[in-house]
Formats: sequence, structure tokens, C-alpha cells
Amino acid sequence: MNEVPRLCTLNSASDRTVVEQFRQLQIQLRHRWQTVDLFDTGDTDIVVIPSLTLDEEELLKIDGVHHYEERFLFSLIRLRNPRTRLIYITSQPLHPSIIDYYLQLLPGIPFSHARNRLLLFAAYDSSSKSLTQKILDRPRLIERIRMALRPNKTYAICFNATNSERDLSVKLGIPLLATDPELLYFGTKSGSRQIFEECNVPHPDGSSLVFDDEELAEAACELWERQPHLKRLVVKLNEGFSGEGNAILELEPLHDVSPRQRVKAIRDRFSKLRFQATTETWEHFRQRIPELGAIVEAYVEGDRKRSPSVQGRITPHGEVEILSTHDQILGGPDGQIFLGCRFPADASYRLQLQELGLKVGQNLAEKGALERFGVDFVVVRRNNGWDVEAIEINLRKGGTTHPFMALKLLTKGYFDRATGLFYSQQGKAKYYKATDNLQKDRYHGLLPNDLMDIIAYNQLHFDTSTETGTVFHLMGCLSEFGKLGLTTIGNSPEEADALFDRVVAALDAETSGNSIPPPIIPISWT
Repeated sequence: MNEVPRLCTLNSASDRTVVEQFRQLQIQLRHRWQTVDLFDTGDTDIVVIPSLTLDEEELLKIDGVHHYEERFLFSLIRLRNPRTRLIYITSQPLHPSIIDYYLQLLPGIPFSHARNRLLLFAAYDSSSKSLTQKILDRPRLIERIRMALRPNKTYAICFNATNSERDLSVKLGIPLLATDPELLYFGTKSGSRQIFEECNVPHPDGSSLVFDDEELAEAACELWERQPHLKRLVVKLNEGFSGEGNAILELEPLHDVSPRQRVKAIRDRFSKLRFQATTETWEHFRQRIPELGAIVEAYVEGDRKRSPSVQGRITPHGEVEILSTHDQILGGPDGQIFLGCRFPADASYRLQLQELGLKVGQNLAEKGALERFGVDFVVVRRNNGWDVEAIEINLRKGGTTHPFMALKLLTKGYFDRATGLFYSQQGKAKYYKATDNLQKDRYHGLLPNDLMDIIAYNQLHFDTSTETGTVFHLMGCLSEFGKLGLTTIGNSPEEADALFDRVVAALDAETSGNSIPPPIIPISWT
């Protein structure tokens, strides 16, 4: 095995003590954690820490990223269990209409009963720091949260686990259902490549991790010499996400350069990289390389190319489960920016994705990883089949987590690994289309209450009787960024697509500017 660079370093005896305390707390998960299929019988407090504890500069490339804390609000559906309490922490207070929206999705549970078991805490901090760091900066807030918990019946969940989440787990005295930060390297670009090699999972040719642009040029040159047919390469920051840290290097303009001059020519060509994030520049990108590291990979060519993914879970008992597959909806200059997804992935390759994902999960489990992981692929049509290559591992929750969990919690259904389909309790296969990026200028200024009016008037809500319809999220993004998230659930792929189109058409019609309907004024009884 290659030596593993550590993203989380231990600088003192105090750090080592915290790590040991964290690991002792995680052992408790074996007795405290229950699979979502059994949680209806549990008596548990769940602390939700929806912090995106990722590189701040990379996060700033995403419009309204501070509202992404709302993506975990599907967790409120867990209040369907009358013995569950949920503690949800955010940077800023959530709009009451947003909370009400999720609680009304709970069939058979009185609204007031569910609301009394939901505790909301806010740091009242809109800075670009991660939510977890904001909490750590406020010891009185930590104490208030700790005092509200039942310590022997509580665990925490998060988007991704770093030293910050580890420290907060220890300060609260509760286990965190997430991978130990010591293993974060395996969720980076170079760490993913190491896992793929160990598992014999097919993946594009590429380089090892480098930390300056000279080494990057040399690595690109070596890759091109190994694969002289390549037309372009992908340059990736090692800790980029959602494709925002990727760039394309075109090789065609360098074909006439002599072998001796290739490294210099490639290095000069970096200034013309085509970045997937529209705000990125070479000067800024180059400054991040010594800090984050970078790799270069062969660009997978093909006219009929898709980007599916598989999601899995490693339980506290060390079991590896495949949860879902998706066909990702990508955008950006070269189709590398994650915009949304469709469930499930195409039938012609989804079972293969599941088997490859299982290999990766078993490798990660042996290393001590825990909870969610995802593997992104590129598939290209070759003759009568699909050529499948793994691109990266996400050792955390991702953009496919919340739509799938919303479906599972709303329908109480199950994923059938034999077919790769999800079935409701009535035996109907369910399909969905989801996005975090329904964004238009015309949506600017819509308040959460305006959205509720539009949902009600156009009957866009999720119908619990038919188990079809739309579940909305990122509603806090609407007013400032004109951006909304949604998942449309249908009994066929076509129905899910039609529901999605209906939502877009309704929002467009309501924001056309031709007429503005009067707001719905609540009745006050005296």
C-alpha cells in the first residue's frame, strides 16, 4: 500500500487525547445506532450538524452555499417516530414556513407533537466559516445543546467529518456517525485512485499527487507520453468537489512541440486551462496547488458519455450496504459540474456500478471508514456495451443523499439490490429527478411564504396517498439567489420528469411579471 498523506494532523498530546476520546465515543454507535429501516421503534436523540466543512474558497464558487445547511431538513421526517427527538443546528435561524413545510409531510403524527420534539439552535453567524467552527467558537451554545440532550440515547450526524466535527463530538460527549477524520485522504482525488488500484476497479490513467505547477507539468507530460492518443487531460485540485476544482488542458495545440520542450509548453499552456468554475483563474488555481495538491488524469472521450454514481453505507458493525445508484445531471463548460441526478441509474449498467461500489466499500470498511460513501463514474458506449471507469470517491454525504433519503423516509419503502430499484410498501417501483440548482433571475425576491402560495395554488406538493409529487429544499436560497432545490417522485422515469417540468412551468408562470397574485392572508379568529 502507498503511504497515506494525512489531511488531519495530530500536533500535541491534547490532540491525541481528543482522538482517543472520539474513538471511544464511536464504539457506542454499535449499541445506539439503528438502521433507518428500524428507527420507528427507537428512543433516540439525533443531533443534526449540516455543516459543509470543506475548503472555504472552493465553497464560495457555489451560489447560496450557506443555505445548503437546509438540505438535511429531510431528517425532520424521522419525527414520524413519536419517541425520536431531533436537534437541528444552523448558522442562522430557519424560516418558520420552511420548518412547517417538512412537518406537514408526517402522516399520522399531530403537528404539535412533532414540533415539540424538534429543538432548533442557531449560531446567528452569517460568515463564511463552517457551521461546525461557528459552534465551536461559542462554548455557551455548546453547553445549551449539551444540556438539551439525553447523553445515553444520542448520536450526531453530519455532512462530512473533519477535525472540527471530531472536536465537537467530544465536547458534546456524544458519538458521531461518520468516518474518522484520520481517513479523509481516501475521499480525495489521489486517495480515490489508490483505492481503485487496490480494488482493481477500472479508472482513467493519471498521476500521483503533486504540489507545484512544475511537477504538474511533468506529470502531464509523462501521462501524455504513456497515452499519445489523448486529446485532452483533466487537471484536478485534490480536495475539489462537485467538479468545481477541475480544469481541461487541450493537447491538440501542443502536437507539434518537440518532446524536449513538452514540459515547458504544457506549463505555459496552463494559463489557458478551461476551468469548470466560471469564476476560477489560473493564477488563483496555481496558488491552491501547494496547499491542496493536484493530480492530472486522462480525459475520457466519447459521444455517448454519461456520469453515473453509486452510494453505499458502512454500518457501525462493519457491514457494507449498497443504497442507490444515480445518473448524474452535469453542467459547466465540459459537463463536469454536478447539477442534479436521476434515480435509478440506467438498467444497462447499474448492477455493475453496485458491484464496483461494493468492492470500494469493503476496502474502505477494512480501513475503518464509517457511514456514507459514494463513487462517481464515467461510462461511455463502446460497441454493444458500456465502458465503465471510476473517477472519484466521496467519503461523506453528497448531492444524492437528501433526495434518496427523502424518498425512503416518505414512503417507508426499500431498495432492492437484485434489480437496483426502489419499491414502496405497496410494491410500486419509484423514480425521481432531483436538483440543487433550479436557478433563474426571475425567481429572485421570492420569499418562502411566496413559494408556499405557489405550491398550494398549483398543487405541486408531495401527495402521501399516491406517494408522488414534489419535495422542495433550499427554500432559503430563493429570495437572494433565485435558486431552489427539489425532488420530483413518480411511478416511472417519465412521470418524474413530467412533474419536474410542471414545477418549472408553474414557477416561470408565477414569476412572469404579467400579474402578481395577492398574498394569502391568514384568518385571525376572535
